[in-house]
Amino acid sequence: MAGQWIDVAAADGGSFKGYLTIPASGSGPGILLLQEIFGVNASMREVADYYAEEGYVVLAPDLFWRLEPGIELGYSEAEFNKAFGYYQRFDANQSIKDAADALKVLRARPECVGKVGALGFCLGGKLAYLTAARTDVDCAVSYYGVGIEADLAEAAAIKGPMVFHFAELDRFAPAEAREQIKAAFAKRPDIECYLYPGCDHAFAATSSSPRWRGSTPQAHTTTI
Repeated sequence: MAGQWIDVAAADGGSFKGYLTIPASGSGPGILLLQEIFGVNASMREVADYYAEEGYVVLAPDLFWRLEPGIELGYSEAEFNKAFGYYQRFDANQSIKDAADALKVLRARPECVGKVGALGFCLGGKLAYLTAARTDVDCAVSYYGVGIEADLAEAAAIKGPMVFHFAELDRFAPAEAREQIKAAFAKRPDIECYLYPGCDHAFAATSSSPRWRGSTPQAHTTTI
């Protein structure tokens, strides 16, 4: 897949970039892909291309643009520390407004036919949850979302189906947080939680340890 950067107009003025990739068929349902703390980097674009190969029109908006446009970080210790610094300054509530603007652009694309889902990893996992609660996205998938338990008051606002993927050893989304999330959706059969034994945070990332890779295809199949 060959993606391209497009402009997304922000409702409060200005614009930001989003990485758009189209399936070989030329059209398909949409995915709003929500970034990790490392920006819409090469790894995140690879994820977008991967889902385009599955037949989806994918848009990954640069949600760090209000801090600094075009942030692309790798996974070294120094880059992680820099990414965490951005995360600490990040306005999640504003980012959902930006995600909603990107969602409108995605739905308006002639290639986007049918429904649109939100998909996010790490920080994006929480943003997928908030997007499901605050926008008209049709469904959502959260991979090891961090801090969702702090916003469970919004759980009732989620109208469509949703999947949560969690890693057993994840200290950023620990067992206590996972149990709170499961309890909040206990009466919702259309919202599913999956736990991957022996896996740690970011088990589905391309940079993750090979020993966790066996769980990634299983999670991907569930997501699709």
